[in-house]
Amino acid sequence: MKAADLAAARERTLDDVIGSGTRVMFCGINPGLYSAATGWHFARPGNRFWPALHLSGFTPRRLHPAEQHLLPSYGLGITNLAPRATAKAVELTADELRQAPARLARLADEARLQVIAVVGVTAYRTAYGRPKARIGPTEHTAGPARLWILPNPSGLNAHYTLPALAEEFRALRESLG
Repeated sequence: MKAADLAAARERTLDDVIGSGTRVMFCGINPGLYSAATGWHFARPGNRFWPALHLSGFTPRRLHPAEQHLLPSYGLGITNLAPRATAKAVELTADELRQAPARLARLADEARLQVIAVVGVTAYRTAYGRPKARIGPTEHTAGPARLWILPNPSGLNAHYTLPALAEEFRALRESLG
């Protein structure tokens, strides 16, 4: 992808991936420029979302970001805490992140979601005003949906290897019963 394509993607938004049977909504921080340029969530090569989703058992095979439209057939969806694309999540304002809970609660209510899984504990802490939040299930909800925190799947998150990331995703999947 060319630098001009990435620059043109700044401030773009991505549509939510959701269907009538969506039970689990994965919630990224915001679209990166690569994702905004392609129109696919978690599209940057090196992002481990798609491999972790498969290795955790959520999907029967590893999906390519261009296949995101298949997620609702597995009861899954994708949205973001903040809609606008940036080169780095740190470019978002705290106010942008703090707008997410109300929108996610509406989305959960309208779609009858069971779980919203936020991928990124630091962004979750800001959005929900919970500075001590940790990876895993929370006691909080967004509308009728339980909130769950997953590690950020970005390749920049060196704290989690792909197997460790997949294990956190698996814990969420297994909690669904």
